[in-house]
Amino acid sequence: MAKLTVTDLKDLRGKRVFVRVDYNVPMEEKDGQMVINDATRIKETLPTLNLLIGKGARLILAAHLGRPEGKRVAGMSLAPVAVKLAEMIGRPVAFVDDCVGEKVAAAASQLQDGGLLLLENTRFYAEEEKNEPAFAAKMAAVADVYVNDAFGSAHRAHASTEGVARVVAQRGGQCAAGLLMERELKFLGDELEKPARPFVVILGGAKVSDKIQVIDRLLEKADTLLIGGAMAYTFRLAQGHKTGKSLVEADKTDIAKAALAKAKAKNVQFLLPVDDVVATPVKTDKLDKKGKPVIEWQEPRSNASLDCPEGMAGLDVGPETVKAYSAAIAGAKTVLWNGPMGLFEDKRFAAGTNAVAQAVAAATAQGAKSIIGGGDSVKALNKAKLGDKVTFMSTGGGASLEFLEGRTLPGVAALSEKAGCCCGR
Repeated sequence: MAKLTVTDLKDLRGKRVFVRVDYNVPMEEKDGQMVINDATRIKETLPTLNLLIGKGARLILAAHLGRPEGKRVAGMSLAPVAVKLAEMIGRPVAFVDDCVGEKVAAAASQLQDGGLLLLENTRFYAEEEKNEPAFAAKMAAVADVYVNDAFGSAHRAHASTEGVARVVAQRGGQCAAGLLMERELKFLGDELEKPARPFVVILGGAKVSDKIQVIDRLLEKADTLLIGGAMAYTFRLAQGHKTGKSLVEADKTDIAKAALAKAKAKNVQFLLPVDDVVATPVKTDKLDKKGKPVIEWQEPRSNASLDCPEGMAGLDVGPETVKAYSAAIAGAKTVLWNGPMGLFEDKRFAAGTNAVAQAVAAATAQGAKSIIGGGDSVKALNKAKLGDKVTFMSTGGGASLEFLEGRTLPGVAALSEKAGCCCGR
C-alpha cells in the first residue's frame, strides 16, 4: 500500500512535527570554523519544510552528521547547519545543543506556528544507532506527528529513523513521508515496477558482491544490462580472461557465471566491456584518510584485448565499449544507472563514466525516463554538469541499493499507510 505523505496531513496548525532530515553534509575547517562545502542536502529538504510551515506546523528537525560513535565531537555539530538553513529558507532557525531531554523540551515549547528548531547530532548518543526504545521515547516526547524526509538513512533502523516513528504511531499519531522521500519511493519503486521498454540498466562500481542482489532482481525486468567499473573484471575472470592487477573478487566467479546464465535464460542482453583503459599501479609512501597507502597510476593506455596486461589494472571502459553502451542507452525508454564505469575521480579514467552520463542525458532529452540510483553516479553527473538533464537522482547510496534489491527499509516500513494504519506493517 502507498505511504502517507506530508500532502495528506491535515490540521497541523500548532502541532509539533518531528522531521527526520538528511543534513549529513560535507564540511571542512576554515579559520577555526566548520564550513559547509555542499548544501545540496539542505536545499532538497526546503519543499517539505515550506509545505509544513505553510500548514502552521511547529517543526523540530533531527539529523546525524558523520560518525561520532556515540560521543560529542565538536567538528560534527549541526550548529553550522542551523545557520545555513536559516539563510536558505529565509527565516530564523533555533538550535539546541542536544536531541533529547529538558533543553529540547524547553526549546520546543518556545516554538511558534511555522517555527523551526534544529536538534544536535543524534549520533552523539550511542543509543541512536542501537535504536534503544527508551531513547526513542525520549526523542519522541516533543513529537505529535512524525515526518521522514531522509531516504538516505531509511535503510537504518535507528531511533530517529524508526524508533520515534514507532512511538508516535503507538500514541495514535501520524507518520508520513516527506516530499523528497515520496519522490524516492515513486521513482525507485513505482516507476521501475512496470518500466517503459526498452528498459536499460547500467551497473558499475567495485564489487559484484555489492550489486549481485540488484543484478539478480533486475534481470527479471531489464531488456539490457550494461556492466562497468571494477566488477566487470570479476565477470572477465569468470569467462577465463586474465585480469592482471585489476580489482577482482576471485571467490565470486560462480556468482558472475550464474548471473550470465540467468541473463541468457531470460533473453536479457548482458553487455560487458570489450576494451578498457589500463595503468600500472605504483605504491607510494603517502597514506589516504583511512591510513592506507596511496596508489599512483602510471603509463595509462587503451587496451583492445579482453585480457589485461600483466602488472597493469583496468580503470575505465575503452572507446569501443563506450560506443556499444551509448548505442544501447540511445534506444532506451527507461534507464536506471547505479555506479561509475571506472575511477572517474581521476580525469585520465573518467571518459567512460562521462560518456555514459552524456548518453543518459541525451536519451532523457529524447523522452526516456532516467533514474540515477544515488552514490557515485550522482557525483559523476554533477561533476559533468548534467545533473539537471536526467529525470531523477536518488539521494540514497546504500538505501537506494537495498531498495532496488527489494528489501524492506525500516525507515519506510515505519510510516503510516494511506488507509490509516500507522504501524506501516
